[in-house]
Amino acid sequence: MSELFQEQHETYLQINEWEKYDVMAGFSTRKAGVSKPPYNTLNVGIHVDDNKQDVLQNRQYIASHLKKPLDQWKCLNQVHSTRVLNLAKEETSKHQFFHENPSEDADGMITNHPEHLLVTYYADCVPLYFIAPKQKWIGLAHAGWRGTVSGIGREMVNELVKQGVDSSQIQVAIGPCISQPYYEVDDHVINQIPQEYHTSILTPSQNENRYLLDLKELNFIYLQEAGILKEHVSISQYCTYRDQELFYSFRRDHGLTGRMMAFISLK
Repeated sequence: MSELFQEQHETYLQINEWEKYDVMAGFSTRKAGVSKPPYNTLNVGIHVDDNKQDVLQNRQYIASHLKKPLDQWKCLNQVHSTRVLNLAKEETSKHQFFHENPSEDADGMITNHPEHLLVTYYADCVPLYFIAPKQKWIGLAHAGWRGTVSGIGREMVNELVKQGVDSSQIQVAIGPCISQPYYEVDDHVINQIPQEYHTSILTPSQNENRYLLDLKELNFIYLQEAGILKEHVSISQYCTYRDQELFYSFRRDHGLTGRMMAFISLK
């Protein structure tokens, strides 16, 4: 399968395949920004210990290329939950989802408003993109191991179905994240994953009582269980850990690193 995320501009990769649905979606790189080491160069994470003005300049740089001003960005206070918000029905204040300091603790959003640019932030976790082309709904979720195992993908599907969307019509992209060869976990994580999936998503590590976990595949399995057709799921082959020239990685950089952003909007 060909890579869904194509380099559109040095600042981001884009899902060109979804342009035909009037959807703009993609994932930022670490290139072309102004942040200093160890956040060099296009860090968009305000919550890390980077110079805030540099981060805001980086965000503005991306906003100018996307032609989506910062006041249209809708962000969350990401907490590794399965909470999903419907921005089309939320009585939202200007500051509730404001990109500098969002007040909502959640990890997923859906909307049908073209003026919303949904944005979530990453340094190894899995970005999940959702579109319902016929009904003109979109969604975005941040799925670390906790969100993945707890079923944030399923919750995203449920929220879209509540809006009258048939799950068989939903298309999903699993974006750039850490890949299995670099994601070692212990029994604390493994014991929370149903036993029947272990052979599909786990490989023994060289270290005793530790395993390599395939977060992309686990999300893929859960999405199918939620009613998404296998042929409607695309999985990026990019790896945030391996592809160091493009991405930050929390694990590779021992926690001292920047963040990329996933984004999606209706045109």
